Amino acid sequence: MFQFMTSTRIIFGEGAMHDSLSLLNQFGYSALLVTGQDQQRSQQLEQYFKQQNIRYQRLVIKGEPLIAMIEELAAMGRTFCPDMVVGIGGGSVLDVAKSLAALIPNQGSVYDYVDVVGRNVPLQVKSLPFIAIPTTAGTGAEVSKSAVLQSAQEQVKVNLSNVELFPDLAIIDPTLTYGMDAVLSGYCAMDAFTHLMEAYVCGEPNPLTDMICEEGLRRITTSILPACRDDHYPSRSNMAFAAMLGGMARSNAKLGAAHGLASALSGRLEAPHGLITARLSPYVMKENISVAIELGRSDVLARYQKLAVILTLNDDADIEDSVQWVDSMLTKLQLPLLSDYGLCNTMFEEVADDALRSCTIKGNPLPLNQQRLLTILQQVCSVTLSLSNIKLSE
Repeated sequence: MFQFMTSTRIIFGEGAMHDSLSLLNQFGYSALLVTGQDQQRSQQLEQYFKQQNIRYQRLVIKGEPLIAMIEELAAMGRTFCPDMVVGIGGGSVLDVAKSLAALIPNQGSVYDYVDVVGRNVPLQVKSLPFIAIPTTAGTGAEVSKSAVLQSAQEQVKVNLSNVELFPDLAIIDPTLTYGMDAVLSGYCAMDAFTHLMEAYVCGEPNPLTDMICEEGLRRITTSILPACRDDHYPSRSNMAFAAMLGGMARSNAKLGAAHGLASALSGRLEAPHGLITARLSPYVMKENISVAIELGRSDVLARYQKLAVILTLNDDADIEDSVQWVDSMLTKLQLPLLSDYGLCNTMFEEVADDALRSCTIKGNPLPLNQQRLLTILQQVCSVTLSLSNIKLSE
């Protein structure tokens, strides 16, 4: 038995935002508009609100979504009393908008509803209608039931997760990703990959998420480089589709140790979440494969074998080829090393402890204890330092 949930309505395609604006009218007469710093992205929306006499307030999000920020904005939102929340931007913007839609009608602190450092209790009141419009292709937040927030005090990323957080309307227009910076595109693309990869090999997959993950991974393996390096429009569309599938997969299957460790590291490193998960992924994959061999878990090994076939487009691929594919993509996309962000100055024991308390790590295909997590962190640190030394000597 399994269940599947996602956004109530999804509209995908070039020009989708322009063609779907009239759908906003069904949600009311006032909107809290949450955007990034680029006002051009939301200009069309604001013009529409003015034409339709929809009262709106614009909130500009800079940087990571801190819990303290969410508390302040939710109080502000309650004063404004919106009928709907509209988020247009990258993953952080959508996570803030999603959180506000959930928290404005609910009382109490954000800490009441988040995991790791909070009480993780269910929302008491239905969320406000939420419309999600992504401008990047990575997190899949437009179709997911969770928001990633940062607790500055505990230096850890936490999840606000509830079925109420699914957007009522997701408008995915790949043209909004055209012209994205190559490095930012790489972070986002590898974030989408990690969602699909971890959901595919997780401990609780189901036939529907398997189909979703396989399709998303196939699109990524053929489109990631032309999309990120060449701004190839059809490839951009494929990456937007894959990111959407990744959001569906992580909401209906599970994730794993790469995301568990990333949650703990993201509060300590000033590095993009997508970069952290990407840099951790090959070492988590190697550790999982090693443990599966030790325990004779042929079911887990079969998953990684199929993953290698999908990524390499080679029916005879070895199981380790999946790890090599990730390493190759990180190199070709020229993504920074985690040592550049101070990885090796962190307390790995504390990171491992926080990771083990996260909800995301519970989906790992095999239980990894603290020592195995420490091994992963030490390997990432060792390799990133050696690569840095190579760069300096060239």
